[in-house]
Amino acid sequence: MQTVREIATEIVAREGGFVNDPDDPGGATNYGVTIHTMRALGIDLDRDGAVTISDVRALTREHAIEIFEKHYFEKPLIALLPPVLQASVFDMYVNAGANAVKILQRLLRDMGHEIAVDGILGPKSIAAAQAAYLDAPNHLADAYGIARRNYYFRIADRRVASRKYARTRAGGKGGWIKRAEEFISRQYHMTEQQFKQRVAGWV
Repeated sequence: MQTVREIATEIVAREGGFVNDPDDPGGATNYGVTIHTMRALGIDLDRDGAVTISDVRALTREHAIEIFEKHYFEKPLIALLPPVLQASVFDMYVNAGANAVKILQRLLRDMGHEIAVDGILGPKSIAAAQAAYLDAPNHLADAYGIARRNYYFRIADRRVASRKYARTRAGGKGGWIKRAEEFISRQYHMTEQQFKQRVAGWV
């Protein structure tokens, strides 16, 4: 089983370096850490009294890993989930914040567990996740990964500017979909034809 540090290191590698895409609501980002996160945490690296793009650029890979471990794994209590879910939920938490937990909570509700969809891993959600794992130990991780993939599709359905993250210019799977499928067994990956059918209505 991977350590938290190993998972966080993979996430940082997946996120890449500095970007400032005007279509990304996260704003300026480095190694997956957004300027909004740095402001919320008060990470003023040049100590000029304000967290700006220059601070985002100055963020190191090691610092990003530490932020993810503390604020995206330990603080949201992802360690209390079944081990098969931890890497995917952690990765999604970095990518989408509390929506990562909401996706899991909706999945658990679909599986018959009466819990709130509030983005918080409280005792009831954690117990439901553990019970769901006992019921379907070989399928829970795939079910979460597929729910995550569907979440990305729904965003792109609603927001035209986000479609470039789900579909490449050449018409293939974009970064969002590939990222979700890294945590899904190959047998449940979408074929090229299935993907094209799913996005056929997009401009």
